[in-house]
Amino acid sequence: MAVKLIALDIDGTLLPYDGPHKNELSPRLRAAVTALVNDGRTVLLASGRMRVGVMNIARELGLTTPFIAQEGCLTATADGTTVRTVTLERELALAVTAYAREQGHDYEWFNADRYAVTKESPATRYYASLGEVTAEYVPRPEAIGIDPFGVGVLSGREESSAVHRALVERHGDALHVLDFPFVTVATAPEASKGNALAQLAADFGIAQGEALAMGDSVNDASMLAWAGRGIATAKADRYALAAADEQLPDEVDAVAAVLESLL
Repeated sequence: MAVKLIALDIDGTLLPYDGPHKNELSPRLRAAVTALVNDGRTVLLASGRMRVGVMNIARELGLTTPFIAQEGCLTATADGTTVRTVTLERELALAVTAYAREQGHDYEWFNADRYAVTKESPATRYYASLGEVTAEYVPRPEAIGIDPFGVGVLSGREESSAVHRALVERHGDALHVLDFPFVTVATAPEASKGNALAQLAADFGIAQGEALAMGDSVNDASMLAWAGRGIATAKADRYALAAADEQLPDEVDAVAAVLESLL
C-alpha cells in the first residue's frame, strides 16, 4: 500500500543530537520533504515541543499541514490555531504534584502556551528553548492558573525510571506516564502522538496502512506502533525500538534517505 501520510518527530529525528547536522535540518532532508509535498503526500510534524517550537520548524520546512505538539496533547493548524487539546484532570495533576513534593523532586506544569516549573535547571532551560517560551519559575506551579495538559516530575537519569514505576503503581491506567531520562511526564490516558495521528489520518481520509511514522523516543512509541510502517532512528530508546517495525542505520541523513525512497 502506498504511503500517503508521513509523521515525523523533530528532536533526535529531523534534528540529530550529533553528527555533521547536529540540531539542524540538513539540505538533503529539506529537499526530500519538499519533494514529498510536491508529490501530493501529507507530511506533518509530531513533537514533544510546545506550540510555537513545532510551528516554527514546520514553517522552516514549508509545511502547511496540521501538527502534533506536547506528546499529543495539542493538535494545531499550520498557523498555530488549536484543533484539539487533551487536558489532564486537575485532581490527577495535583496527585502527581503531591508525589513530587513528597519525594523532594522539582516538578513542572504545562499547557499549550505556558510552562511553569519549581526550579530552574539546564533541563528546564532546554525544554523552554525548544518550545520558544519563557519558563515561569514559581514555588507552586499548580497555583498560578494553568489548566494542565500534563505534569512532569524532574529527576536524574538514575531516578527517573523509579519515578515512572511509582506513578504507574499508584495510578495505573488513569495516567499516561512517559519515562524520559530526566523527567517523568504524566498526561491523560488518551494523550499520545499515536492517538493524535490516528485522528488526523481520519480527518484526511488516510488509512492506517498508508501512514509512516519516524521517531526516537518513548513519546514516539505510540505513533510508531499505530502507523502502518513505524521506523525508529539509529539511536532510539528502548520504547521506540520495541514499537517500531524497523530501525534506521547509523548514517548521516538516514531519515532523508527513507523519505527519498518513498518517491
